[in-house]
Amino acid sequence: MHVDTSTIRTKNKSYTRYLLRESFREQGKVKHRTIANISSCLPKEIEALRLALKHKGDLTQIGSLKNSFTVEQGLAVGAVWLLNSVAKDLGITKALGHEQNGKLALWQVLARVIDQGSRLSAVRLASSHAACDILDLKKFNEDDLYENLDWLCEHQELIEDRLFKTRMREGKKISLFLYDVTSSYLEGKYNELGDFGYNRDGKKHKRQIVVGLLCDEEGVPLSIEVFRGNTGDTKTMASQIEKVARRFGATEVTFVGDRGMIRSGQIKNLGENEFHYITAITRAQIESMIKLGTFQMSLFDNALAEVFDKAGLRYVFRRNPVRAKEIEKSREEKFASLKKEVTKQNEYLKTHIRAQVVVAKRKVLAKGKQLKIGSWVKVDLIGRVLEISADQVVLDEAARLDGCYVLKTDLMSEAASKETIHARYKDLALVEKAFRNMKTVELDLRPIHVRLESRTRGHALVVMLAYMIMQELAKRWVDIDNTVEEGIGELSSLCTTVVTLKGDTKFNQVPKPRAQVEKLFNLAGVILPHAIPCKGIIVTTKKKLPERRKNANT
Repeated sequence: MHVDTSTIRTKNKSYTRYLLRESFREQGKVKHRTIANISSCLPKEIEALRLALKHKGDLTQIGSLKNSFTVEQGLAVGAVWLLNSVAKDLGITKALGHEQNGKLALWQVLARVIDQGSRLSAVRLASSHAACDILDLKKFNEDDLYENLDWLCEHQELIEDRLFKTRMREGKKISLFLYDVTSSYLEGKYNELGDFGYNRDGKKHKRQIVVGLLCDEEGVPLSIEVFRGNTGDTKTMASQIEKVARRFGATEVTFVGDRGMIRSGQIKNLGENEFHYITAITRAQIESMIKLGTFQMSLFDNALAEVFDKAGLRYVFRRNPVRAKEIEKSREEKFASLKKEVTKQNEYLKTHIRAQVVVAKRKVLAKGKQLKIGSWVKVDLIGRVLEISADQVVLDEAARLDGCYVLKTDLMSEAASKETIHARYKDLALVEKAFRNMKTVELDLRPIHVRLESRTRGHALVVMLAYMIMQELAKRWVDIDNTVEEGIGELSSLCTTVVTLKGDTKFNQVPKPRAQVEKLFNLAGVILPHAIPCKGIIVTTKKKLPERRKNANT
């Protein structure tokens, strides 16, 4: 007789049933008979039955068991177990492989999700989480993780190709690719890819790297590439086209890129590969087309409008009233800010008789230029008093295209309607969201604690894979009132209980989690085991904090 346990998972929910069963032979075959369903019993009652059946030959042994084992708190198990399960579901584990380097890479990804930091902090994290027991890792230190970044860079194409094939095996034909770039500034000047360029972070006088992210139409990352900090947006496109055409072998492809990303050179390259594109044209191009009579302002009056040019290209027109209001409000706030500067300069001129009026006027004009409203602001001088006013004619001309944008594509109407074109362009927001989360909000791409080119690329790949896991968790936990970071914090509080039998045999008993943690597992569709192996591997860092503290104080 024994207690039979089985967990059934349906529609992201799991149910565990317990049966009291016995085994018997009939005509030489082993069969099982259910005596009772004990699923409604308390966990401690079920465990009592297990223990009694185990020692049914001599129940007196149970009383002496308390002297034959010890119990102590073990490592955190909840976060690593769940994240590892999600990584398997996404194909990340298989893509990285099951050798030591693949397992180390997987730990770097999971550690990035649990608590962002350097390779040193990832090692310290492994000393408090059951990483070695769950991932079957051998002992490692921070130097191993740095070398693992080199391995990741070397195998990046293979890893990304495997992930792409996993997506294709899910029955999803990927024909629409979203692509965008960002920059990430560096603290220091020794990164091999660091250089000065157009800094989107607004950090002047800091070197940076440029990062390109290629996603499918659902915003799931497919590939990440790091470029030198002075690389222009358009120069990053060629490698993406090559990647999709040669490595991924995709056909009937449409690239979606922001204005300034897909220009004549990139359009030619796309055409050579029989690819299509959706992009936006710049404000200057819109104004030029209006002056030539190709576009009319009335096209922006409708929800969506489109025209074809002589070359057969389509232009889709849209005015976003919400964005128009935002621009108008911003313009008013800037004008109010300039008024404060005028008041400041007038007060100074009033209290300083020898102050030069032309200098004060020059400061106001410089402020207007800085706020980018100098084109429609007039600064007049009446005696020693400055006054500003808006040139309404110039202002109306500047404001007429507020909230307006024009999309450009070579897709024919039969392939996609204007509504579809517009919707696909708006999907670029998914890439922008990925960049926000990867750079600062959740995963902290920066600060970048490496200098070598290969390790910078490896670090970026780790962040991309970590984002894939967090993106998937956000979908699975959509119905709970917790952020993904808060959920992972809850999971990290679940620790094993290390049971030592007769002084030498050890195993990690996983206790029943509290309700909130159990809910996170159920919604994620992950089954928590009753016990995990206890390998007894102790991970330590080469750099010791006490030594560093002593050196700092001497």
